[in-house]
Amino acid sequence: MASTIYHLEMRDRSMFRHQVAPEGFSVSPVMPTEPSLNARFYRDVGGGWQWTERLSWSVEEWQKFATREILETWQAEFQGEEAGYFELEVQDGGNVEILYFGLLPTMIGKGLGSAMLSGAIERAWEIPGTKRIWVHTCTEDHEHALSNYRDRGFEVFRVESV
Repeated sequence: MASTIYHLEMRDRSMFRHQVAPEGFSVSPVMPTEPSLNARFYRDVGGGWQWTERLSWSVEEWQKFATREILETWQAEFQGEEAGYFELEVQDGGNVEILYFGLLPTMIGKGLGSAMLSGAIERAWEIPGTKRIWVHTCTEDHEHALSNYRDRGFEVFRVESV
C-alpha cells in the first residue's frame, strides 16, 4: 500500500498558533531519563499507526538512544492519567525535530493532540539556538495529524510517496 510522507517545518516563532490546554492537561519532561518509558510509549502509542522501526530494539539500544544529550522526552498527562509523549531532538544548525509524537489510544478523541503539540512547539522554541522546528507525518498516522501540524503553524516543505 502506498503511503505519502509530509515533511513540515516552522521557521519562525511568530508562525506558532498556540492551542490552550484543557483543564487537567499538562506536559512535563521525563527526568531523569527512563529508556523503558520511551520504549513503552513507542509501542503503546505507535501500535495503531505502524510504528515498527524501533520494535526490535534491545534494552541497550533504548538506553543508548534515550540518554543522548540531544534528546528530550516529554510525557503528557490528562486528569492524572498518562496521555502520551513526544521526543525532541536537537540537531545541527538550530534545528529541533519532533521525532515522535502521539497519544495513547484511550486518550484519542478528547481534544488533547493540539494541546500536546502546542507544548512540544513551546518547548522546542525555548531550546537555546532554535531556528527551525520540523516534523514528518504520513498517511498512515491519525487522520487529523497533518491538519494539527498545519493548524499550529507548520508548513509543508517536502512530500514523498513511498
